Amino acid sequence: MRLTGDDTSGSLVGLSFDDAFRAQEFLLAAKSLDAGGQLKLNDAVVVVKNSDGRTMVQETTDLQATRSAFSGAVWSGLIGLVIGGPVGWVAGIVLGAGTGAAAAKVIDLGISDEWVEWFRDEVEPGTTTVILLVEDADRTALIAEAARFNGAKLVFTTFDPSTMERIGEALGSEIPVQHHDPKISSPATADD
Repeated sequence: MRLTGDDTSGSLVGLSFDDAFRAQEFLLAAKSLDAGGQLKLNDAVVVVKNSDGRTMVQETTDLQATRSAFSGAVWSGLIGLVIGGPVGWVAGIVLGAGTGAAAAKVIDLGISDEWVEWFRDEVEPGTTTVILLVEDADRTALIAEAARFNGAKLVFTTFDPSTMERIGEALGSEIPVQHHDPKISSPATADD
């Protein structure tokens, strides 16, 4: 299991909140750090797990098959119309829709679906979890921002043990058992 579709250079961090509004506030704070150049936010995923254990996932960059199929159909249809008239238009729509949907299945621009599934399984019912994939993070700025969210729980991180401990202390929560180097392929294979 990889952090991303093509790259493992980012750091992953997941924080759980008992309050969905606090989770959204943390996501906005992370986007603010990104806008301020204190980290590069490659992806963010929100996992909401209700008290019955049902989950809802909101991804911010992962391509969706239907959206990609529609976009591919529109562009290919227009090009087909210009080149081949009405017959080219129909052929372009069919070809573009298939290509767009296939590309969405192959390309995973952010946090991989396997990691999202891992979080869906691991987070507690009645929580909203924000998962960030970041790089070039000013860890001091990130930890200072996390300190505003005292009571949130650090679920997982690929940051080094020192940073993981500092984030946990800033949140006032226990440090997760899981810590994985970004080069480790799967949460299930780590010994820590």
